[in-house]
Amino acid sequence: MLTNELVLGSSGFAPLDSIYQLVAFLVLMLLLKKFAWAPLVKMMKEREDYVANEIDSAEKAKQEATELLQQHQQMMKEARLETQALIESAKKQGELQREEIIQTARSEAERLKESARLEIQQEKENAVATLKEQVASLSVLIASKVIEKELNEKDQEALIQEYIKKAGEER
Repeated sequence: MLTNELVLGSSGFAPLDSIYQLVAFLVLMLLLKKFAWAPLVKMMKEREDYVANEIDSAEKAKQEATELLQQHQQMMKEARLETQALIESAKKQGELQREEIIQTARSEAERLKESARLEIQQEKENAVATLKEQVASLSVLIASKVIEKELNEKDQEALIQEYIKKAGEER
């Protein structure tokens, strides 16, 4: 019983057991600190760094995407402006060509009109000259016929009508 009392003490509390438990607890804490806590803290730190890097990467990617979007929008705006400028230029060029075509057509029409007028004038002059020649030859013919015979007024009128008819047929 004596051993029992020494181990348990008088009140059932054994100081050696407490010391043994305290030493075991401290050893366990040291072992946990060395083999579990340090790797756990290291793993948590790595995880924290990884998450922070991923957040930074995501923010950078978001910023780059925003910049790319702005660049794309700017390029689209510039492309719209260039397209609008090209359309306006094409319209102006079309107007200039239209005016040039109209002016050329008017000039050509005026030239053709003048050419036709000159041709008509020439034909008229030719017709007048031919008529003069015919009248002259008819006059000479009539004069020679009149000289050959004395005609009364009725015969002279018939003769004139006959020569006019002949002149019309020759033409």
